[in-house]
Amino acid sequence: MAPAPGRRLPPPGLLVFLGYAFLILGIIGVSLRWVVDQAISAPLSIPGIVAMVLLAYTIFTITMVLQRKQAARGLALGLSTLTVPAVPLLLLGPVPVTAVVPALLGIVLLLGLTRPSVKAYLVEE
Repeated sequence: MAPAPGRRLPPPGLLVFLGYAFLILGIIGVSLRWVVDQAISAPLSIPGIVAMVLLAYTIFTITMVLQRKQAARGLALGLSTLTVPAVPLLLLGPVPVTAVVPALLGIVLLLGLTRPSVKAYLVEE
């Protein structure tokens, strides 16, 4: 089935980003029970604040990408930088080889989001 006239599929870089963003939402959803348990004992906690800010930022960025706004590109690049601190943390962990996954994901996201096709797709102001 062909896409409707005037609509086209997002570039591969944006599709990879959307998969990454929904993965972040899934991870936040799984960890939400732990955040709520912490909130019972202390109304303000650093992990709780970080989780809520990350949740809001991720949802806002996904919304901007789906609306094809120009600002979405910068927000998506910002969200993709979450892979950077994961690499040294995993390198210091018990299985340092696992650091390859976020490193490759970060490279793919950076290369995908900086392509001209992404800039051309995100055209609404």
